[in-house]
Amino acid sequence: MAYTTINKGSSYFNTVLYTGTGSNLAITGVGFKPDWVWCKSRSAAEDHTGWDAVRGSTARLSQNTTGAEYVDGTQGMQSFNNDGFTCGVSDQYNKSGQTQVSWCWLGANTTVSNTSGTITSTVSANTTAGFSIVSYTGTGANATVGHGLGVAPRMMIIKDRTSGAYNWTVYHASIGNTRRIILNSSAGQDSADSRWWNNTSPTSTVFTVGIDNGANASGDSFIAYCFAEIRGYSKFDSYTGNGDANGTFVYTGFKPAFLIIKQSNTGGENWYMWDTKRDTFNVSQKRLFPNLTNAEETGTLLFDFLSNGFKLRSTYGGFNGSGGTFIYMAFAENPFVTSGGIPVTAR
Repeated sequence: MAYTTINKGSSYFNTVLYTGTGSNLAITGVGFKPDWVWCKSRSAAEDHTGWDAVRGSTARLSQNTTGAEYVDGTQGMQSFNNDGFTCGVSDQYNKSGQTQVSWCWLGANTTVSNTSGTITSTVSANTTAGFSIVSYTGTGANATVGHGLGVAPRMMIIKDRTSGAYNWTVYHASIGNTRRIILNSSAGQDSADSRWWNNTSPTSTVFTVGIDNGANASGDSFIAYCFAEIRGYSKFDSYTGNGDANGTFVYTGFKPAFLIIKQSNTGGENWYMWDTKRDTFNVSQKRLFPNLTNAEETGTLLFDFLSNGFKLRSTYGGFNGSGGTFIYMAFAENPFVTSGGIPVTAR
């Protein structure tokens, strides 16, 4: 029996490649008006940069740093457009001659006030795709924040917009509600502590923030990117490495278009990110690092994108160390079986 799913992942998430010009540049081919755009230079060591429609197109954050939000009408994103976005003149994501990648997510293209939590939030929520962008002001005390998804998120990426003193704080269901992990660091998951999430998992209406400044500094403005799993479109889970070149197979239930992996049980390993636009055939090897400025790297750290998941092809400890625990986030190109019952083939 067929089930309802997103048959074309690029209707809600898409990767677009381009080359910088050093002048305002309209990027097309996204397929929708994005609400969150994450850019990175492939050919040079530059910061990651991100913009969203809730904070405004000119307000940028760098995912690999603790830096506060920076607003610049010239160097920032000029606009979110119906089929993409317009870049400003920043070297980070539009330097002349540099190759670039942008990852784009569709929200609601509008915001609403959400009073489900003890903190009133501003939310752009796409319940079909399980993605919401949430803006709120911290209290410094245990609190709840409405996310607008209607189902519990399995992953949240949160940043203090006001202060440059705090890391990107990540909740991932696979490491639970007593721990966090940091996006801009190679560190593993933090020790169990109620100050991250007040030992409380997200619900269908709210997520809980504890007393830690990274997600709830009193009086500071925060942005949270919240993700709920959608069968056949997105997956936020974990796997165990086997340390073998014939590596672990990870079932997602769809043909991945984008993948981020991080070893969570111990520190010292980077976050890794891949997509099918930069690597168009197996084996995949072109990788970037959310916690580093490094240019795109290639080499022997290999894996395959398959019709129903991904298969590790390397002994490398960073994503296949024997006995290691690895969390991931993945978005689909297509589901393994469409809502019409049609199976998807591997590339």
